[in-house]
Amino acid sequence: MAIETFYAGAAAKPRGSFRPIFRRAWRVYRAWRIKRHTRYALLELTDEQLRDVGLTRSEARREAGKSYFWD
Repeated sequence: MAIETFYAGAAAKPRGSFRPIFRRAWRVYRAWRIKRHTRYALLELTDEQLRDVGLTRSEARREAGKSYFWD
């Protein structure tokens, strides 16, 4: 009887939820979209606006060409 109770407790272990995995994937996706959007927004700035933020046209192009994994 005691052995059956021991194994029953081990077998009744709850499984993990996909919710935390989904939340993490959603956060990574949103971060990627925000980075992509802001990097491409640099390309739409004029040379004067780029000078205001301290960038050149070539630096803006290089930044827009980076992948998500570059920081």
